[in-house]
Amino acid sequence: MMAGKQLLKATPMRQVIAIVKPYLAEKILEGLRLAPLEAVHVREVKGMGRQKSYLDQYSESEYSEAFLPKVEITAWVEDARCEEVVRKLVEVARTGRMGDGKILVLAAETPETLIASKH
Repeated sequence: MMAGKQLLKATPMRQVIAIVKPYLAEKILEGLRLAPLEAVHVREVKGMGRQKSYLDQYSESEYSEAFLPKVEITAWVEDARCEEVVRKLVEVARTGRMGDGKILVLAAETPETLIASKH
């Protein structure tokens, strides 16, 4: 154990990654405000999905310019509450149009949180 630090064991976790259209990000975060999340990270990303011939249209331009802007919201949630969070994500983010995004659920190792001890 590190001097002045103490490890706390936590419950099994899942990492939920939602890749969505940028204009949906604030709406999703507001919808998740009361969700049982341990932590959330948000970042801007670029990518492509099933827009099958989208990149072909830009074959003469820079490849990276053909990627669409997205927002990646990564949340950590207790295993037992994961389904609830995913349902909320789908409810808030689904527009029914192509390119709504993707939700990935990954098993996360049981986290160990470092906290400062009072020594």
